[in-house]
Amino acid sequence: MNEPYTTHECDVLVVGAGGAGMRAAVAAAEAGCSTLVVSKSLLGKAHTVMAEGGVSAALGNLDGEDDWETHFADTMLGGQLVNNWRMVDLYARDVIDRVYELERWGGIFDRTDDGRIMQRPFGAHSWKRLCYVGDRTGLELIRTCQDKLVHTPGVDVHMEYTLTRLLKDGDRVCGAIGYRRNDGRFVAIKAGAVVLATGGWGRMFRHTSNSWEGTGDGAALAYNAGADLLDMEFMQFHPTGMMWPPGVRGLLVTEAVRGEGGILKNSDGRRFMLDYDAKKMELSSRDVVARSIYKEVKAGRGSPHGGAFLDIASVHDAVYIKSKLPSMYEQFHALAAVDITQEPMEVGPTIHYTMGGVRVEAETAATTVPGLYAAGEVAGGLHGANRLGGNSLGDILVFGRCAGIAAAEFAKSNGVRRNVSETEIAEEQRSMLAYLDDDGVKPVENPYLVHVDLQKAMQDDAGIGRSEESLTRALNAIGELRLRAARARVGGGRVLNPGWHTCRDLENMFVISEAIVRSALSRRESRGSQWRFDFENKDETLGQVNFAVRRDGEGMKVVGVPLELMPPEAVKRLAKSRFYDAATMPSYYRDAAPATSEAGA
Repeated sequence: MNEPYTTHECDVLVVGAGGAGMRAAVAAAEAGCSTLVVSKSLLGKAHTVMAEGGVSAALGNLDGEDDWETHFADTMLGGQLVNNWRMVDLYARDVIDRVYELERWGGIFDRTDDGRIMQRPFGAHSWKRLCYVGDRTGLELIRTCQDKLVHTPGVDVHMEYTLTRLLKDGDRVCGAIGYRRNDGRFVAIKAGAVVLATGGWGRMFRHTSNSWEGTGDGAALAYNAGADLLDMEFMQFHPTGMMWPPGVRGLLVTEAVRGEGGILKNSDGRRFMLDYDAKKMELSSRDVVARSIYKEVKAGRGSPHGGAFLDIASVHDAVYIKSKLPSMYEQFHALAAVDITQEPMEVGPTIHYTMGGVRVEAETAATTVPGLYAAGEVAGGLHGANRLGGNSLGDILVFGRCAGIAAAEFAKSNGVRRNVSETEIAEEQRSMLAYLDDDGVKPVENPYLVHVDLQKAMQDDAGIGRSEESLTRALNAIGELRLRAARARVGGGRVLNPGWHTCRDLENMFVISEAIVRSALSRRESRGSQWRFDFENKDETLGQVNFAVRRDGEGMKVVGVPLELMPPEAVKRLAKSRFYDAATMPSYYRDAAPATSEAGA
C-alpha cells in the first residue's frame, strides 16, 4: 500500500533549474505547454554560476575574421574529433542568436568603446570569442534567465524537490516520483514529456568545483529508465582549482585569469607551459594544461600544496585586475588571505565538468527513451573528449531551447495519456524508507563515510591519469562500497535529514562512477581528458567510436557506437582553426582535409 503522496500534473516537466532547465522551461511554455520546473536546490543556485569566464560565440566584435565555421573547427578539434558533429554545427551557428537573445532579455555584458559586447581570448579558441561580464558571467546568465522564467506565463516552480525515479507508461516516460527535501513527503508528477537539465556529477571525486547537488541524479534517472549514456570516460579536470586552505580545495579559479594573461609557473619560477605547448601556452586546451601541472608536480616542481603558481600580478596592475577579475580577487582575499594583485595564486587540477552524459539527438535533444529529453551538462555529444572553455554557457542556451521546443511538441502530440504506475510508486517509496528502518541489518554503515571512500577510489584510481590496473581497482572498490551502502541506515526521521538524502545520492553516484570506469576501461587509448598511462597514444580505430553505457538486466554493459563521420564540407572547415594540423588528421578524413590552416596561412 502506498504512503500518501502529493500529485502534480503538467505538459512538460523540467528537472533542474540551472541555465539549461530555465531555458527549456521558457521554450516549452512559449510553445503553449503548462510547464513545471523542479529544483533540487533553490531557484538560481546552480552550477551554471561556476562558468565565470564567458559565453563563446563568434560575434567577431574584436576579431572580425572570426565566424561560426571557425568556432565549429575549434570545438571539433578541441574534442579530438569524437564530438557529434551535427551538435557542434548547430551550436556554433545558433549560439550567436542566443547571446543576442540574452541581451534582449536584459543580460549585461562588458562593452567595447563603441558599445558592442566585449570579447576575450580563451584556451584553444582561435579568436577573442568569449562574451563576458567580468568574471561573473554564469551568475549574470542565470539571473537573466531567472527573471525571464518568472515572467513567463505557464511556468510553475517547485524548489528543494529531489526526484528519484522516472515513471513510465509502456516504453515512454510519463512523469516522476520523488520527495520534498524539507519534510521528506513524497510527490508524484504526471507529465506529457520530461526534460532533464540536472547538470554534472563531480561529487564522487575528492577535488571538485561542483557543489553538493552534483551527484549525477539526472544521468542516473535516465539510465535506470533505459536511456543510453555516452562518452562517460571523458571527465574534465579544470587546470586551476584552489589548492589551499583545505576547506576550499578544488574551488574553481576561472580560466579568465589565463585569458587576461595570467602565467603558470613552477616552484623554480619557470613558465613551464613553454615545455608542453609553446604555441598556445596557458591558453592551451584544458586537458593539456591539467596534465602539464600534474607532470610538474610529479617531477618535484610543484607548489607547496601540490599544484602550481598562477601569476596575474606581474602582468597587470591592481586596478585592471580588480576590474576584470573582481570575483577572483574577493575569493582569494576572503578564503586564502592572498592578494592576487600582489602575489601568485596556488592552483591545481579539479574535476569541473563532464563531457559525457545522456545520449541525445542533435536537433531535438531527445534521448533513446520516448518522451525524455536532456540538455546542458547532463547530455553528451557536443564536447567530445574535451570541452573548450565558454562552450558550456552556450550549450545550455542552445540545447536548453531545443529540448524545450521538442518536449513541448511531444507533449502536445503524445502527452494526453499519463498513466503512472502505483506499483512503481510503492516500490520507490519502500526503497527510500528502508534507509530509516532499523531492520536488524548489521553492521549499520554511515553513508558519509561510504561517500568519502568512494571519492578516494575515484580520485586515486579513475582521476586525471588512469591504467588498466587502477581502473580495475576502482571498479572493485565501487562493488564493495555498494555492499556497504546497502547496509547504510540513518536515524532522525525524514524532516531536514541530510543523511537520508545522502543514502539516495550514493545510489546515483555508484551508477555514474561505474559508467565512468567501465567506459574508461573500454577506451584503450589516450584522447582528450582520457589519459591512459598504459595506452599513451590515440588509436585511430577508437577515434571512430563513442562508447555508450546501457542497462543489461540488473547489470551494466558498454557498447561501441560507430561515430557519424563528418562530410567533406565539414572536414574542410577545420582548416579555419589556428590549431589545425593536417599531419595529425586521421586517415579516414585525410582525403577531404586541407593541407594547411587558413588562419595560419
